[in-house]
Amino acid sequence: MGKGGNLTEGVVKKILLSYTYVAIWIFLSFTVIVYNKYILDRKLYNWPYPISLTIIHMAFCSSLAYLLVRVFKVVEPVTMTMDLYCKSVVPIGLLYAFSLWLSNSAYIYLSVSFIQMLKALMPVAVYSIGVMFKKDTFKSDTMGNMVSISIGVAIAAYGEAKFDTWGVMLQLGAVAFEATRLVMIQILLTSKGITFNPITSLYYVAPCCLVFLFIPWIFVEYPLLKDTSSFHFDWVIFGTNSFCAFALNLAVFLLVGKTSALTMNVAGVVKDWLLIAFSWSVIKDTVTPVNLVGYGLAFLGVAYYNHAKLQALKANEAQKKASQTADEEAGRLLEEREGENGAKKNESQG
Repeated sequence: MGKGGNLTEGVVKKILLSYTYVAIWIFLSFTVIVYNKYILDRKLYNWPYPISLTIIHMAFCSSLAYLLVRVFKVVEPVTMTMDLYCKSVVPIGLLYAFSLWLSNSAYIYLSVSFIQMLKALMPVAVYSIGVMFKKDTFKSDTMGNMVSISIGVAIAAYGEAKFDTWGVMLQLGAVAFEATRLVMIQILLTSKGITFNPITSLYYVAPCCLVFLFIPWIFVEYPLLKDTSSFHFDWVIFGTNSFCAFALNLAVFLLVGKTSALTMNVAGVVKDWLLIAFSWSVIKDTVTPVNLVGYGLAFLGVAYYNHAKLQALKANEAQKKASQTADEEAGRLLEEREGENGAKKNESQG
């Protein structure tokens, strides 16, 4: 029992640790979304300046990432030339700036629950852009799955009680920019053997994202803030909000590093349903039966897509193992033959 008991205890400990990482990520992701909604919504904190809020986040994250990489040396920086930075990281920073700007802007016009429903289109956008840039192959069954997700989101949008066209356009734009960013990471970084974890990603991407956000801020929000003489910077609100945003990146680092990206996708689905329930019960957003039917259909499509990805990963791993085993077997046979030939040669000489 001793050895078996220790093994079981180790497995249980690993499972509990995985669930703890998932719970931390869900809590922080949940907190950041609701906190951003609270700050930006005109009926709540009433500070409708999404670019300014994103700039505060990026400045805070850039500073902390610099301390963790350069001062405390928690993670090692990636080898990066200026040419590679300008050609690979800067375009990703530009896309990230637009994605954050538009997604935060959507909170002013749409409910938290409806935004989560629209975010279900992310796999559709990533797959479509991946096919466009030839990073993914077109498959009719996968495209059929994407169509089912789109129909589900369209039904959810049709049933939305407080539909706002401008808000929907902002959120769809955010999804498009984020999907393009994810595909560009594969093209500009992963294909060159460069991988970022969430901390090094912030260290390299957040500063140029900050610069790109600063340009529209000067023309769009700075004049409005200048005229709002009653505004004073609330260090508690914006400090805790920025810390939560940074902590979320660390939670992603832990979750993906200790479990897998697929675990995060599954946890993301749980988080979305919790947010919809919270939005309906606490914030008192209207969630209609048509909303739920539409999102339920989209949810099934996303779940099937994640399942198909998992099966494809398993098949690739099995193929790699089979190839490795065949190579090892071939090497062993070659060694045996060489040994036999050597023995025969010695016998003939004797």
